[in-house]
Amino acid sequence: MADSSDSVSIDMETISLGGKEYLVKTCFGAVSVVVFGDQDKPALVTYPDLALNHISCFQGLFFCPEASSILLHNFCIYHISPPGHELGAAPIGSDDLIPSADDLADQIVEVLNFFRLGAVMCMGVTAGAYILTLFAMKYRQRVLGLILVSPLCRPPSWTEWLLNKELLLKRYFSKEVRGSVVAPESDIVQACRRLLDERQSINVCRFLEAMNGRPDLSEGLRKLHCRSLIFVGENSPFHSEALHMTSKLDRRYSALVEVQACGSMVTEEQPHAMLIPIEYFLMGYGLYRPTLSISPRSPLSPSCISPELLSPESMGLKLKPIKTRISL
Repeated sequence: MADSSDSVSIDMETISLGGKEYLVKTCFGAVSVVVFGDQDKPALVTYPDLALNHISCFQGLFFCPEASSILLHNFCIYHISPPGHELGAAPIGSDDLIPSADDLADQIVEVLNFFRLGAVMCMGVTAGAYILTLFAMKYRQRVLGLILVSPLCRPPSWTEWLLNKELLLKRYFSKEVRGSVVAPESDIVQACRRLLDERQSINVCRFLEAMNGRPDLSEGLRKLHCRSLIFVGENSPFHSEALHMTSKLDRRYSALVEVQACGSMVTEEQPHAMLIPIEYFLMGYGLYRPTLSISPRSPLSPSCISPELLSPESMGLKLKPIKTRISL
């Protein structure tokens, strides 16, 4: 549960889509944290990509019944939004200092201290994956494991300086769901476009500036000994980044899942592709989904499990790279 201190305190609590929102003050400004579930359970912390929040980045995964049975059964979820990215956020003052990537990582430990959390499981997407990886490198005792989606670990390439709303959609989604002259945009892209319209551009630019100044984490990744599960869509513009990061991690503690016909935001575009790898990843921590009556076509059905995932190595001893495709 939360406590009060000189550096961190609650300003507000509201109900947000079934969760409780806390606006938490830190040394680097206020941050929104939306909490779902029983706070006596182990903690799973999420961090979204640029210009997104927990709704636009994670609802596809967490609204999936099979995912809920795994994640909400085992964890209390703490959705951290980058400063000014929460729903209804006001523009951040131009006189406020722009936090660096290091500052955003330090902000997470203040949030954990506020909620009296020890070591946590972490899940992040692209920019959020970078912040959580940096957090894990700086505060190794506070991280149980990392679930990273289309992660970054190197300084930005020149293409990242060209971001605008249209390029953000290309950043997140594959061309199959973005639509074309002959095919309309998918519902998830339309919903994301509406949410981007609501973002305060100055707040997004501040997070972008922090990410544009990020340091290279490559050489420190080998020393990161928490287990890491990495997802990346084969059509993601960050596919090569994910492969690079995987090559730098200790193979005894990491696994790569490449999702076919998918962009960066696997959590929204193909959340079912994440279910079986996450289930077997969590088994390495002694965590299981509850017993459910599931249909034969469910992604959690044993007949749908890749043989590679049934190996002893995949039970937590050693995870190895796999590819997965979801048949619709």
